[in-house]
Amino acid sequence: MLIKTLTVGQIETNCYVVTDEDTLQCAVIDPGDESNTVMDYLEEHHLTAKYIFLTHGHFDHTMAVDAVHEQTGATVCMNKADAGTGEYRFTPPAGSVWYGEGDSFQVGGLTFRVMETPGHTPGGVCLLCENALFCGDTLFRDSCGRTDLPGGDMGQMLSSLRRLHDLPGDYEVYPGHMDSSTLERERHFNYYMKYAAEVG
Repeated sequence: MLIKTLTVGQIETNCYVVTDEDTLQCAVIDPGDESNTVMDYLEEHHLTAKYIFLTHGHFDHTMAVDAVHEQTGATVCMNKADAGTGEYRFTPPAGSVWYGEGDSFQVGGLTFRVMETPGHTPGGVCLLCENALFCGDTLFRDSCGRTDLPGGDMGQMLSSLRRLHDLPGDYEVYPGHMDSSTLERERHFNYYMKYAAEVG
């Protein structure tokens, strides 16, 4: 598994291209802007995008979705709770797939599993693939997603952080913004995750 981080847009969103190196099939996670940057990477490395996975519907994670979809034919997947119109929701293209808790998707030899983690938005999800956790704006290094925007809910956020805390083993954490981390590190040093575990 090869993970490429492309930091795009004015809010510096992390878009991830996750590739099965045997088949060169890939998934694009949260193409938030700069479709040309995403497409240049795919074309340079001769990758076939099978899915576009969205961790939530905020504009800074979705602005390049339509362009990447049109140019690759990749199927867009998101949680229906974040679908709709307005700055904090997203209407995916026709033929998209609604995904939720427990769903899984194959990209070459890679399996992506969906974990619903509302709090930042009603339809927030994390994606687990091998030892990687793509968590959008649910979990950050030393922090978590804000809950003061429309659809945010601190109680749900704490519940989601507690679920992540309780996952067995360790994962590499790839958040929607800023630096990567590990789940074990966040268990020990992230105040919000520690608090969520304590109140649970």
